[in-house]
Amino acid sequence: MKITKFRVTMYKGIIDSGWVKVEPLTALVGKNESGKTSLLKALHKLNPYKTEPYEMTKEWPRGRRGERSKGQIACQASFQLTDREKSELAKLTEQEIFPDTIEVSRNYAGSLKIECGEVFSNERHSDDIDEAFDILPEVQNEFSTPFRNQVNECLTEARNLALVGQFDEFEELVEKHQELLNETISLLDSPEQIEINFINEYIAGLNELIKTLEPLPSIRSKVNEYIMNRLPTFIYMDDYRTFSGTAHLTEIKTRQDSNRLTEEDKTFLTILDLSSLDLENLVQLGQGSEDKIEERQYELDDGAATLTETISGRFQQRRYEVTYRSDGQHFFTFVKDDRDPALIKLEERSKGFQWFFSFDLMFMHESKGTFENCVILLDEPGLHLHPHAQKNLLQRLEEYAKGNTLLYTTHLPFMIDLNHPARIRILKETTDGIVVTTNFTDSPPEAKLVLQAALGMDASQSFLVSQRNLVVEGVDDYWVLTELSNLLRLDGSNGMPDDVLITVGNSASTAVHIAMFMIGQNFDVVILLDSDNAGREAKEKLVKNWLTQYTEAHTEPILLGEAVGVCGDFALEDLFPEDFILDIVKEVYKQQLAAADVDEITLQGEDILWQKINRFMKEKGIKINKGPIAKRLRNNLSEMKEVNELPDGTEEKAIKLFQEIRMAFGEQE
Repeated sequence: MKITKFRVTMYKGIIDSGWVKVEPLTALVGKNESGKTSLLKALHKLNPYKTEPYEMTKEWPRGRRGERSKGQIACQASFQLTDREKSELAKLTEQEIFPDTIEVSRNYAGSLKIECGEVFSNERHSDDIDEAFDILPEVQNEFSTPFRNQVNECLTEARNLALVGQFDEFEELVEKHQELLNETISLLDSPEQIEINFINEYIAGLNELIKTLEPLPSIRSKVNEYIMNRLPTFIYMDDYRTFSGTAHLTEIKTRQDSNRLTEEDKTFLTILDLSSLDLENLVQLGQGSEDKIEERQYELDDGAATLTETISGRFQQRRYEVTYRSDGQHFFTFVKDDRDPALIKLEERSKGFQWFFSFDLMFMHESKGTFENCVILLDEPGLHLHPHAQKNLLQRLEEYAKGNTLLYTTHLPFMIDLNHPARIRILKETTDGIVVTTNFTDSPPEAKLVLQAALGMDASQSFLVSQRNLVVEGVDDYWVLTELSNLLRLDGSNGMPDDVLITVGNSASTAVHIAMFMIGQNFDVVILLDSDNAGREAKEKLVKNWLTQYTEAHTEPILLGEAVGVCGDFALEDLFPEDFILDIVKEVYKQQLAAADVDEITLQGEDILWQKINRFMKEKGIKINKGPIAKRLRNNLSEMKEVNELPDGTEEKAIKLFQEIRMAFGEQE
């Protein structure tokens, strides 16, 4: 099962966070002291590896002492069940279909509650009841019809009571059934001995059945047990210590015995633990004969091999090889990886290498050697790394999130990937406590600053320099629009309005987020998107998630195809005839096409022109880059002196496009 959303209530500075949607990799963005740690800790305590209860005296929101209640839910989360889990739960509950999701909550008293959209009583599963009733004697064919009918009625009554868990009525049932069966016998002309024997066996079995039935788990308890056994465990990390691979074994043992371990000692013991090595055994072997010292080296070699094997398949970004050496009671750790094969002491590696190696090992240690069925919570990872290393860490988190769910807090721009905006959640302080939102336009200034920086923009040179802004997907869009506008103006036609600033994103999703920042500053924004799946999805998100919430600024998304009156997929290069663009491709990739023995480029499909070209070139084994083609297109346009030099159909489409842009800004034709 996978967590899909969670909600924190009445925990420290959070009165009600609202439901927080969870992606496989989710970034929680906010300034320092904005409640990021509180949000993670509350979620962590929902189902931690080690028991860690909510503490009312320390964690209940300040100023609300009179509202304290042990029954208050601190965190609740919704989980998506797999098809297999739904099937197994359906059998367990004797239902045809089990709900897709379950909700789990924990209160300050520590009670964990599971809700499935269905109410399961204390009824027992029919299979369990049938198995328990096997203790009763079987109904014989030789029984007389009246006796057999009475026995079946008694069995049905007993089974129904057992199914609903009314075991307190069983003692009266024993006496009642004995009277009914004896009365039936007395009315028979000649009762059989097997019928008389059956009554004795039945009553004895019924008394024994009472002892068997009461301990049977109810359907509700079985559902709870099933879910609890599969509920993801939550791993919380905020301590990103750098391991020291060099140590004096006897000194660490002395400090361990006297409970004076330093943080450095603890990290070293973590390495031993992951290597399945025992400190006391290593110390004792080091004090023995040469044979014992040799035995210790075997232990160290095996421990290093164990650690290497343990982590070899876990981290796709790096593959480590560990070697241990000793000199007397001095212990040394050597590490190499697939990028740097030199075997060097851990302490002599670069600071970045030491940090990542330590992070990977601590990660492994905290997850008990496995990442299976975990929700991983990282509080401010990479805080002290330089920007390039932070980007590397973000790539590492992508690997960790494969097959698991990972949430991390940050206020670092390089720890945010705006190519995946659906991952970003913003923490916002309100008069009613901290809430979590996806509405960037309504996010606090600190979060906006982080996200602006993530877009590669310097806060002192903001892109918000015009009241009216056109946001496009890529730099080639900027070039083409600018040159087409210039040509139209030379002819006396209306091109781009003079006061409109064109801002470039690097994708449809990034263009949307640039537009959102502008919207948040009450600027007028038009966003121009390709008529393809990415463009249509970006427009839908912009309209659904933000334009319905923020209406002060004039904002309009435009799809290129709709703007120029073309159905289907359409991008800016589709303003030009295929032959015009193909001539540019042939000119730019003349040598590669000749080497591949390609005389003509034939295009197929109904998607945008660039995708068709890319597909054809790929089939011919030619790697193609859109940049040089867009640059040559720009140069060709800039060399034109009159608009009638444009290829057939382009002028008409360009006029329609700029007309739509001006109308989107509210200008009337």
